[in-house]
Amino acid sequence: MNIYSYTFRRLLYVIPVVLGVSLIIFVLFNLVAGDPTAILLGKHASASQMAELRHELGLDRPWLAQYFDVVRSAFTFDFGRSWSTKQEIFEMIKAGAIPSLTLSFPAFFLSTVLAIIVSLFVSFYRGGVVDRLVVFVCVALMSISSLAYILFGQWFLAYYLGLFEISGYESGFPYFIPYVLLPIIIWMVLSVGPDVRFYRTVVLDEIYQDYVRTARSKGLSERVILFKHVLKNAMIPIITYVLIKIPFLILGALLLESFFSIPGLGSITLNAINGSDFPVIKAMTILSSIAYILFSVFTDVMYCLVDPRVRLK
Repeated sequence: MNIYSYTFRRLLYVIPVVLGVSLIIFVLFNLVAGDPTAILLGKHASASQMAELRHELGLDRPWLAQYFDVVRSAFTFDFGRSWSTKQEIFEMIKAGAIPSLTLSFPAFFLSTVLAIIVSLFVSFYRGGVVDRLVVFVCVALMSISSLAYILFGQWFLAYYLGLFEISGYESGFPYFIPYVLLPIIIWMVLSVGPDVRFYRTVVLDEIYQDYVRTARSKGLSERVILFKHVLKNAMIPIITYVLIKIPFLILGALLLESFFSIPGLGSITLNAINGSDFPVIKAMTILSSIAYILFSVFTDVMYCLVDPRVRLK
């Protein structure tokens, strides 16, 4: 089977998966979560006020019709209007996508490249002082709360030293750059610990394989073995780890966007959660689920491109 036929078949599998995800989302938000009118109006609302709001929001329609709306929105991206702002949700998502991407993608790309480079470096000097020191630093970075990094960065680096903007955002290139520099640095500090530990483990697993011993017996240098053979064979777990994380970049960084007042999708989602704005929460959940499914398909396709031993069936 060629790659195009395989990709087409995998994309067809997306349809029933999206239907199942839509059903789970519908059950969670419409059945398990209870009556949202009680949350929106408060505990002192009368029964007539709740009934009126329920009719206004379309919550008094049959369950099947409401579920069809969720399915339709998953395939058409027409999510209706926000309960809080009365704006079109898709327009809110479009407005918040660019600020989120200006933060999340540079931070994700830089942290991934840095983690892979550091992992290869410590794997080259495995078992030595450098390797142990880097592992210790990674564990130490992972042990500190993300709030501590954010507050320290805002107070010491931005307010006390004046090196960065404390908060805010300005649209357009290059005006947004000063506002995202500090959040990007904090993102990288938060990511480098777990990423380095994962990539280091993957590389070390390959180093102790039989083909590496064979390469050493042929007289190949450790540097050639590491960068030409080990890294190539370690690409499948690395690709899996990287690509599966990309869909979650859609939501941006909830805490970073909130603390630094960046009007991205993370801020929109957090405000929707605080305001019990169920349509916005459902929209972001559906988008994240679809992105995860599509990138899972893309990950499977990438396997056969980086490793000829993988066969598409």
